[in-house]
Amino acid sequence: MKFVILAALVAVAFGAPQDSYRAPAARSFAADGSFEVVPILRDERAHEDDGRYNFDIESANGIKASESGSPSGPKGTVVSAGEYSFTAPDGTDVVVRYVADENGFQPQSDLLPVAPEFPHPIPQFVLDQIAFAAEEDRRNPRRDSDERSGTFRAPSAGYN
Repeated sequence: MKFVILAALVAVAFGAPQDSYRAPAARSFAADGSFEVVPILRDERAHEDDGRYNFDIESANGIKASESGSPSGPKGTVVSAGEYSFTAPDGTDVVVRYVADENGFQPQSDLLPVAPEFPHPIPQFVLDQIAFAAEEDRRNPRRDSDERSGTFRAPSAGYN
């Protein structure tokens, strides 16, 4: 019996964590594969019991991120808003502000591409082609259908 208790104590001792977890150091990788350790200047986080949270992080290489959120969306989904910023390799300052809610992730930045405004003007040659096709349809009604009755003939099997 003493042996079983001793074996159990030894198993528990070996199973106990030997060291507490430490987050890996932030690293910045260069194009040649080398890296440098980048210190974290600020890391403030708050998590409330009701699900609200916020964080604010800044590293020595100029990367900043902040976000806050709460479970205020439909069916308790988390709605969050924040921003992140960094300096691009060409020296451009990049700032992205965003909202993430039931409509998805919605970033906003001067550097993001923007779709052309719609409806955009339709070129005249396209309008001419549409008019030509309509006139052709008016002059040559299709023989394989009767649009008024909704009946259609199968296409022919050969070229006639």
